[in-house]
Amino acid sequence: HVQLVESGGGSVQAGGSLRLSCAASGYTLSSYCMAWFCQAPGKEREGVAVIYTGSGTTNYADSVKGRFTISQDNAKKTVYLQMNSLKPEDTAMYYCAAGGSYCGTSSPWRYDYWGQGTQVTVS
Repeated sequence: HVQLVESGGGSVQAGGSLRLSCAASGYTLSSYCMAWFCQAPGKEREGVAVIYTGSGTTNYADSVKGRFTISQDNAKKTVYLQMNSLKPEDTAMYYCAAGGSYCGTSSPWRYDYWGQGTQVTVS
């Protein structure tokens, strides 16, 4: 039974930083894709960043390149999203997702497992 548990959300002023964490448990694959998505009220879920745990290869949405960094700690089975230079438009619920066959940010429905989400509010 795979579980993803996010933490680290909160409220910050514009220009501030937050670090989100996603701890995975129960995953039997040695290498898989983990991604962060965000969803603001009334909007579709959007991909933010993805990492392939086998190689550490990453990919980012254009809107966060240079500001956000996705990383992993394989020993802890945890993926992080370091968010710097936050903007009010980054305000959203952030979700962690995991899957074994798709490593992208454009098709959230292709991920197998999701966390409960953590709220990020930038004012």
